[in-house]
Amino acid sequence: MPALHMRYFLLFMLALLPLAAMAAWFGEPPRAEIALAQLPREARDTLALIKQGGPFLHARDGIVFANREGLLPRQARGYYHEYTVPTPGARNRGARRIIAGPGTFWYTADHYRSFQRIRE
Repeated sequence: MPALHMRYFLLFMLALLPLAAMAAWFGEPPRAEIALAQLPREARDTLALIKQGGPFLHARDGIVFANREGLLPRQARGYYHEYTVPTPGARNRGARRIIAGPGTFWYTADHYRSFQRIRE
């Protein structure tokens, strides 16, 4: 009898896996946070530049961030803008960005694979 219950339990758990994967894919965006003091110095400097309106190092700083990944809360197009966080030693813009929405800032160190809301 216990083996039969275990078999049903395992079948039930296997049936839940696709649902868990769908929830992770379509579910509520992650709400990870990072304190301002925990950001790399370059990110803190970039955030200060955003708040004062520049000047920015890269021509693409300030462009609309479309949130195609769907990891940030859904907003109308034009709500989010992206800014480069310099990466020491990088020959290009690197992977680090700050995404800004009205009164809200998000940090990504891995080129939009994950985001942390900046807690000031």
